[in-house]
Formats: sequence, structure tokens, C-alpha cells
Amino acid sequence: MATEHASITAFRDEHARRNGTGEVVVLPDSAHTAALAAAALGCVVGAIANSLLFDADGEPVLVLTSGAHRVDVDATAARIGVPRLVRATPDFVRRHTGQVIGGVSPLGHPAPVPTFVDTWMRRHDTLWAAAGHPSAVYSTTYEELVAMTGAREIEVD
Repeated sequence: MATEHASITAFRDEHARRNGTGEVVVLPDSAHTAALAAAALGCVVGAIANSLLFDADGEPVLVLTSGAHRVDVDATAARIGVPRLVRATPDFVRRHTGQVIGGVSPLGHPAPVPTFVDTWMRRHDTLWAAAGHPSAVYSTTYEELVAMTGAREIEVD
């Protein structure tokens, strides 16, 4: 029997610590893009909550947005009050989240990361977000996602 990847176990522990109600699903293949995750789960790509880490002049900023959207970095930077947002490098992502690109969960990072959630995702009863590894996801609701992450609600596009 294969053992679970340590980052998934760490996510499960943090999810339970925060009283998460969703189901953690480990997919047979990597779901490192919203389209792959949606296909594996049989849901629309808009119900995938992407966790996108940005570099704001050396400080991490996490934007949780629908897999159906692209982040307008200039508009989002203005909305959150930073001079600019740049897509983070893989090393920056790992340093600030403890996870790899494609598997970054909205919670369970080594230190708190300012987090913003796309209000557009309210239209889905169930959202799916990464659970610390590219092959692991978990179900949640918009309200639970905001509550568990302490995210500020914004329009992303």
C-alpha cells in the first residue's frame, strides 16, 4: 500500500484543525491545471478555485480565483493596494506556501499569506481547491473558503 504524500497529510491536518467540512480527493493523475481538475472531478472549470501566488515587491499575495478566469494583475494590484503583482517563481511559491505550483492550497502555509478571493466564485454551490499537492483537491463552499482563509473578497477581472 502506497503512503500518502506528506503535503497531502499536512493539508488534511490543517483542514481538520480549521474544522473544514469538505472531502479531500486524491486523483489518480496530477490535476495541476483547472481544466485537468475539472475533467477529473466532472465539474465545470469555473468551480475550480485556483490558488495563485503572486510576488508583490518581495511579499507573497495569494489570489483565489475561478479556473474560468485570468487574473488582471494591474487591476487586482490596484484593488488590493500594492504597486504591482508578478507571477511568483516556483522557488518563491515553495518558500512561502511549502507547496508546489499546481498543488498550492488556500491554507496551511508556513506563515500567514495575505489572501484575496474572487467574488465571482459565489455562483457555485461547491468549489474544489488544491489540497497541497497537484493530485489532491478538496471540496468547499465559497463561505467556508472565505472563513477558513480569512480572505478579503474582491473582484478579480
